[in-house]
Amino acid sequence: MVPGDVDVVAVGGHESDGGRALRGLPAPWVDCVSSGRELLMCVSASRARGRAVCVVPMTLGRDPDLAADAARTLLALSAEDRAGTVLAGPFGTQDHLVGWLRAAAARVAGDTALLVTAPSGGPFADADLFRIARLVRQYGHHRTVEVALIGGDPDPAEGVRRCLALGERRVVLLPAAWVTPEIPDPDCSERGGPLLSAPAVAGVLRARVHEAWERYDRLGDDGLSRALAAAHGHAHSHAHGHPPGGHPPAPVGSDGPHARHETHRPPPAHHHGPGHTADPQHGHRASPHTPPLDHPSGTAPLRGAGRHVVPPDRSFG
Repeated sequence: MVPGDVDVVAVGGHESDGGRALRGLPAPWVDCVSSGRELLMCVSASRARGRAVCVVPMTLGRDPDLAADAARTLLALSAEDRAGTVLAGPFGTQDHLVGWLRAAAARVAGDTALLVTAPSGGPFADADLFRIARLVRQYGHHRTVEVALIGGDPDPAEGVRRCLALGERRVVLLPAAWVTPEIPDPDCSERGGPLLSAPAVAGVLRARVHEAWERYDRLGDDGLSRALAAAHGHAHSHAHGHPPGGHPPAPVGSDGPHARHETHRPPPAHHHGPGHTADPQHGHRASPHTPPLDHPSGTAPLRGAGRHVVPPDRSFG
């Protein structure tokens, strides 16, 4: 039988500097750790106290291997400890990240350049960030949206210089990760605030925990096999089906994962690009693949978020 109390463990990867950037999370009921030994010790300690554990992979969509890494770590637990441990789905997906960034961008003056920042996570994760920034630009109102990689190229200082070279006078750095960069030049750049508010972070965490325990209670699914299978599918998509030299060319009008990123300008009036459809009154609707911004917190709707709470026989301790 699962104990009445639940310990929530947030495990971080490159988006949170190995979990270090998570330790300021506004949720005292969450333990924040890095993957591997630190995660194993934390879960083992909770299980030794007789408490159930839910591990939440704190990716925002650019670290698809984080959940699988956590699953492989949890496989090292004893059978007894595993019986009281579940692995939740990822905190967020790339679609969520686009919606969260769009909401953050909407709070920035339109005559300001946006610099989307995140730690470098390898060629595929970095390419994903360029694609995400392109979508933020496509469905926003800022003339210039660029990318900077913390510990990569271009770094934040270079990103600011590129924006200024394009004629912008002010640059706002928008974090697309838990890590926030130092401001390169306070005279012309500033931090754009956190990606998510404290209540939003807590709400998503509670939703993920609720979903994980509900799945375990209904199906006996602890989430480990699911995470390993998802990682295998992601690795397979990058290892097979591509011609020599990388991914196939993207369709006209779209951005492939390795497309060259440039500063993007607003399309001509009444132009129907691939991300829009027309109605009889010649109105425009966002593409169905674009996360809407009708959630109360200004983010894309999250399945399980809102009024969901931990089942009555469990509580956050």
